[in-house]
Amino acid sequence: MTRTISDMTSVAVAATDGMLHFELALACEVFGPAPDAVRGPWYDVSVCGTRAVRVGRFVLEPDRGLDGLARARTVIVPALADVDVDPPADLVEAVRAAHEAGARVVSLCTGAFVLAAAGLLDGLRATTHWAHTDQLATRYPRITVDPDVLYIDNGSVLTSAGKAAAMDLCLHLVRLDHGPAVANVVARRLVVPPHRAGGQAQFVTTPVPDRDGHPLSALLPWVMRRLDQPLTVEDLALQANMSSRHLARHFHAVTGTTPLQWLLAQRIRRAQELLENTDDGIDTIAAAAGMGTATTLRRHFQRTVGVPPDTYRRTFRAVTS
Repeated sequence: MTRTISDMTSVAVAATDGMLHFELALACEVFGPAPDAVRGPWYDVSVCGTRAVRVGRFVLEPDRGLDGLARARTVIVPALADVDVDPPADLVEAVRAAHEAGARVVSLCTGAFVLAAAGLLDGLRATTHWAHTDQLATRYPRITVDPDVLYIDNGSVLTSAGKAAAMDLCLHLVRLDHGPAVANVVARRLVVPPHRAGGQAQFVTTPVPDRDGHPLSALLPWVMRRLDQPLTVEDLALQANMSSRHLARHFHAVTGTTPLQWLLAQRIRRAQELLENTDDGIDTIAAAAGMGTATTLRRHFQRTVGVPPDTYRRTFRAVTS
């Protein structure tokens, strides 16, 4: 059965001792305040726990007990600080009961260990913070753990990597429930990228070289100054004075992706900046971003960002005006 927006309004954020405050707070922030672009039901958020809990350095008083998870349509399980011990049994049981009641259950970062303990990830692909993927796979061998993605959507069960990827998954849920334009408004308010696909690699190393002697330290700025030009991998390899294969290895180590994928991401970002800050036409922006034609820009922009360039411009012009 297809759920409607009103079906998905109740969001319960699980809280227990030892959770990390960042993931818990970002869930409340994304699903809490309704953006101006919403002209209908928004989320009704509650924090559920058995008692006052210590979250990081703070003490939090939940709105209701863990039984509130089973009454919600979306359950968010934030990250646990200590994954070397089993998660609390009452939390595991409450999450399992919520899923059995039909809730969409979402883990942020190491919250995946709670879903795993509840058996919700058995036979599924799942992810968590890259530093803990091996541990998750070893402890729960029935799960196919993917360490190289930001988040995974299995329909009623979703998991994310850490920190920024947790934000990406929360915005993905808003996109599913309210559409890309509203999700972009929320992202803009939070000053984060409007959309990163779940299959994008986790960036376990710095995306830009942090020392002058790195083989890419001079190449990447050189490319950024020439985004309007029809650059190829061979052009980049020649500039870096290395083979294309050697270049690909360096790019994957530094950015987690291929030279072409990185170049496309920079072109899309340049197009976003021009859409946000100029009145240039789509043809002009396509040329400035190295896309060649408006048709090519629209195709790549829609696939990457999730909305057409014109919609993106209207959304962010409305937010900033």
